Amino acid sequence: MKNVVCLILGGGQGTRLYPLTEHRSKPAVPLAGNYRLIDIPISNCLNCGIDRIYLLTQFNSVSLHRHIRQTYKFDTFGGGFVEILAAQQTAAGAGWYQGTADAVRQQLGCIRQPGIDYVLVLSGDQLYRMDFAAMLQTHREARADATIAALPVTDEQARDFGVMRLDDSGRVHGFLEKPQLDSEIEMMRTDPAWISERGIACGDRSLLASMGIYLFKRDTLLELLDGSEYTDFGKEVFPLSIRARRVHVHLFDGYWEDIGTIRAFYNANLALASEQPPFDLFSESAPIFTRPRHLSPTRILDATVRNSMIANGGVVESGAVVENCVVGIRTRIGRNSEIRDTIIMGADQYDDRSNGGTPQGIGDGSLIRGAIIDKNCRIGRNVRIEPRDGLDANCDMKGLHIRDGIIVVPKGAVLPDGWTL
Repeated sequence: MKNVVCLILGGGQGTRLYPLTEHRSKPAVPLAGNYRLIDIPISNCLNCGIDRIYLLTQFNSVSLHRHIRQTYKFDTFGGGFVEILAAQQTAAGAGWYQGTADAVRQQLGCIRQPGIDYVLVLSGDQLYRMDFAAMLQTHREARADATIAALPVTDEQARDFGVMRLDDSGRVHGFLEKPQLDSEIEMMRTDPAWISERGIACGDRSLLASMGIYLFKRDTLLELLDGSEYTDFGKEVFPLSIRARRVHVHLFDGYWEDIGTIRAFYNANLALASEQPPFDLFSESAPIFTRPRHLSPTRILDATVRNSMIANGGVVESGAVVENCVVGIRTRIGRNSEIRDTIIMGADQYDDRSNGGTPQGIGDGSLIRGAIIDKNCRIGRNVRIEPRDGLDANCDMKGLHIRDGIIVVPKGAVLPDGWTL
């Protein structure tokens, strides 16, 4: 894997994840109490031996820079790195990245270096675990110019993805973005027997959706982007590659989730805290790496905790009930409070309480249900936050936001004692 370099696309402004992206980029959004979204693709790379990783980003990248700097430190003699490439003014041009392909085009100098034969292109906002060594093997055995990871999906799911049509060798001959008509879906259908022969029990999942994970021959990628004006991989570069190059699929049948919306983010996090989580955070052979913080264990006093994940450095006071929740680092949950179906992202520092006012964390006697509490929030005593009839599914009100029916308390918000939604 030493001749593979990885480019992770940090995405645009992350408007669908607002307000979680108001002060941070999408890859820097906290995940599962301890992690950030960017830890997922980087860990997948490191676990299969890819240790030359570039992260392309441009929006709200300060906290992302800090996380990368404090987390991914490599042996001086190994040559590995995780480096952020932000949009910048150069002699060749100036301006923001105009899309995923344009972002890579502006940084082609990084992959022109000697010793690079393959370029892996990933997204920074997906939750999955994949062995890219197996994908490289598929790529080489097929003598492909490009290989794309494909996930079997149902007819209904296919309406939200780009789907591919293959021949019997696995070579891609057609691509259709978000087919809506039954005739379009039928045209793109793959023989279920072909999928089953490759060890995947597909059932009614007979369409192959693009996962947005691409592996290119380095020279192929240079030829596709040099001198062209294509700005997007999924809509332009990939369809062009199908017509002009040898493109194959690499089948994948594990857990994969695109964390592109507030609802997807909320559901994915709470699923990790369930009795049978769909994604295993406890794999010793393929761990998820993140910043070591050296915090003390969380103290749980005479409290009730069910189906929840609680990160280090916090305290759950007596009488509190925490159910179906993800609780981040340094979180204080007050006495007799009730927290259900909620994500609490925690705090960046401990509260010294020298400023008076509302303490950091969740105050005594508060009720929170169906919400996302961003970092460094101060929720007072006897605060009530829960969905109710008459609330719009997407609106801004009283210092908080509702997106996809999920209540989101923004980073650093202060809700005083007795506050009620």
